[in-house]
Amino acid sequence: MESMTAALTVGDISFSGADSVASESVREEEKVDRENRQTVGVQFVDDARMTCRDVNVYYGAKQAIRDVSIDIGRNEVLAMIGPSGCGKSTFLRCLNRMNDTVSTCQVTGAIHLDELDIYDKSVDVVPLRAQVGMVFQKPNPFPKSIYDNVAYGPKIHGLATTRAELNEVVESSLKKAGLWKEVSDRLDQPGTGLSGGQQQRLCIARAIAVRPEVILMDEPCSALDPIATATVEDLIAELREQYTIVIVTHNMQQAARVSQRTAYFHLGDLIEVGSTDRVFTNPRHRLTEDYITGRFG
Repeated sequence: MESMTAALTVGDISFSGADSVASESVREEEKVDRENRQTVGVQFVDDARMTCRDVNVYYGAKQAIRDVSIDIGRNEVLAMIGPSGCGKSTFLRCLNRMNDTVSTCQVTGAIHLDELDIYDKSVDVVPLRAQVGMVFQKPNPFPKSIYDNVAYGPKIHGLATTRAELNEVVESSLKKAGLWKEVSDRLDQPGTGLSGGQQQRLCIARAIAVRPEVILMDEPCSALDPIATATVEDLIAELREQYTIVIVTHNMQQAARVSQRTAYFHLGDLIEVGSTDRVFTNPRHRLTEDYITGRFG
């Protein structure tokens, strides 16, 4: 195995290149080679909130995801990492059928939320996207007041009908998003007037307000400064007590800080899945090792 001199620190996990990774009780001959794209690690869990089996995604003739099978555990944070264009965001969008908005996209395989086959023809995507909410890379508050940003979803889904019920939902959601104390005296002001970090937490509050079961986050901190990023990461840790969370991130330190399991994608293939500590300190696939030690990506 090649020796690397560069050191890498991931969260509280520090190691110096491939040599120290190899020392984690995995002999060189036991490492899966780069050409073998079969998923290694623990793909499935006992208490799964979502199950995905043999998922393939095509954009026209181009295949973006190949035969991905993985479980997402209840009340866990699953981080999906990998180089740009590897398919992790595409796969994330499969989990609440956001890819339906792309006319050339075709998804095959099976994805279940508990017992519900989310791709069954009888499934209405509007309530599905309330159950499996999404927070995007760039904060996207509605051009409405802070109050109306949070109240909009509960109103259209019939979760709150009276003003008192809406007030309760708005306050509760903003508190869960760690934003209530900062905005409680200006709920009638535009959500777009908040700082970037506050806007992202407002979008999280908006997602929470419709009582989701799963929250999807597509690089939610990439546009934020370090202080705002730390606030959102603390919030993710708190939300895990009530929700299942899947986060796509290019920031390996962030993945190490917030997630319990990590999935590594490479060119449309799910290469490795396992506990976050194990994946970062003792990867079983050479492609995973190459990525986390900085060889490529």
